[in-house]
Amino acid sequence: MSRKFNAGYYVSEGFHSIFTHGFMSFAAVCMIVACLIIMGSFTLLAVNLDNTLGDLESENEMLVYIDDALTQDEARMLQPKLAQVDNVAQLTFVTKEQAMADYKAKHNDNIAVLKDLPDEALRDRYRVHVYDIERMAETQAALEQVPDVAWVRAAIEIADGFVMVRNIATAVALVLIGILLVISLFIIANTIKLATFYRREEIAIMKMCGATDGFIEWPFVVEGMLLGLTGALIAFFAQWGLYQMVAKFAVQGNGLSLVNMISYSSMATTILAIFCGVGVFIGVVGSLFAIRKFLQV
Repeated sequence: MSRKFNAGYYVSEGFHSIFTHGFMSFAAVCMIVACLIIMGSFTLLAVNLDNTLGDLESENEMLVYIDDALTQDEARMLQPKLAQVDNVAQLTFVTKEQAMADYKAKHNDNIAVLKDLPDEALRDRYRVHVYDIERMAETQAALEQVPDVAWVRAAIEIADGFVMVRNIATAVALVLIGILLVISLFIIANTIKLATFYRREEIAIMKMCGATDGFIEWPFVVEGMLLGLTGALIAFFAQWGLYQMVAKFAVQGNGLSLVNMISYSSMATTILAIFCGVGVFIGVVGSLFAIRKFLQV
């Protein structure tokens, strides 16, 4: 028996086995598609939440109110001390007059009530942007310890809510990936096992004639690889359509308006590579598991 690597033979045998066991092959591909879409959906959710969290880190701000006893110049001199607080990325000083102008602009429907409100009714303050939104509570406490700071206002509940949702989505995605990988391997292994069962006598004869394990294994490995790639390609385009539908809903509805969704096309190359890699891994490993016991002749 020749031990020369014959790619054409292996591919031909792999294709032949797929069509010989059409129903099982179809079931295996469907399972891979379902698994990849579920895994991809949760992973994309985690990626988008992480991206939104990054946007919040650059846009969300804390307001540091300065003691009324300080003059405006003295309030400005606090900036170096505030900048030294860990996790502070950017500081912007806002005078009482600017704060009042902004307040009136936001509440212009009550301009008659606000027109006689003096600028001194508000305090000088700093708008503070942070590097890590997960550390907002810690940063707030540190800023409040700076002398001459009256108090600090921060939307910690919103930040914590996004962090919690992001962490839950990431954890669920990882758990599902593990579970679905095992299920996919089981389905692929059984598909290949069915093919090897019908060819068990042929495999035994090939072994007795001196065929190497590799020569016997390769057609089944190719079969699993082809099933995995087919499922990956179908899942990639199905995921694209599903993602576009969700993105359209997010734009039209209010439920996901806080989530800044990344365009699928910008991630397409990476997603395709990951889907194909996972599909091939499932197919090849499943095939090797299935063929192992039939080689023990």
